[in-house]
Amino acid sequence: MGRLQNKTALVTGASRGIGRAIALRLAADGASVVVHYATSETAAAETVALIEEKGGRAFTAPALLGRPGAVEQLAVAVEEGLSEYTGGMSLDILVNNAAATGFAGAMPDAVTEETLDNCYAVNAKAPFLLVQRFLDLIPDGGRIINISSGMTRSAMPRQIAYAMSKGALEQITLHMAPVLAVRGITINTVAPGVTNNGDAVFESPEALEEMSALSVFNRVGRVSDIADIVAFVASDDSRWMTGSFIDATGGTLLG
Repeated sequence: MGRLQNKTALVTGASRGIGRAIALRLAADGASVVVHYATSETAAAETVALIEEKGGRAFTAPALLGRPGAVEQLAVAVEEGLSEYTGGMSLDILVNNAAATGFAGAMPDAVTEETLDNCYAVNAKAPFLLVQRFLDLIPDGGRIINISSGMTRSAMPRQIAYAMSKGALEQITLHMAPVLAVRGITINTVAPGVTNNGDAVFESPEALEEMSALSVFNRVGRVSDIADIVAFVASDDSRWMTGSFIDATGGTLLG
């Protein structure tokens, strides 16, 4: 039996990249997984198919996080799906992975109000509201995992809007930890560094070499690197860890 057998998990932004890898890994460990997506139903269905091919259980749930009413829309879809697929109404693991990157590459003086609003709405406001909304479904001993970024610990001026909003996400982890501890629920932050999520930039040898040099291992991260860390944090093995910032940058922040 997997260490997450009989557990349920919601992974936001699970149609591709790191989110998909996390969903696949949690399912491999035995969890029934809710695959959230924003716009690509086809990609989300592919994630579900990959899980089911390995004998796992999963279903999709759509919502444009950051938009008014989106959190409630997702919550209703999760509740209906859990009832249908598991016969229960318990969500053991919540992974807040969905993100607006704001990767327009704008220097601070060119960042627009719209970019800031979108980054904060998706990367900080939505995760906070999801934690609020799902607390009645998360049982004692549950797990909440916020996916942040190593950019909150290093200076990258062109990504200031994204980094600011991820810094706000980390505050949810810090300040909710003592509140949730009375129920044995842990909440932690996992912060990836440069990770090959399938974007076209990783197909450029020159860009890949430059990005690889940021890590002490001289390579970019793989989505499985992050998923394996999240799987540990989601398991009972991490029961004595909460309110933590977990550096998953491959040693990018060491110097």
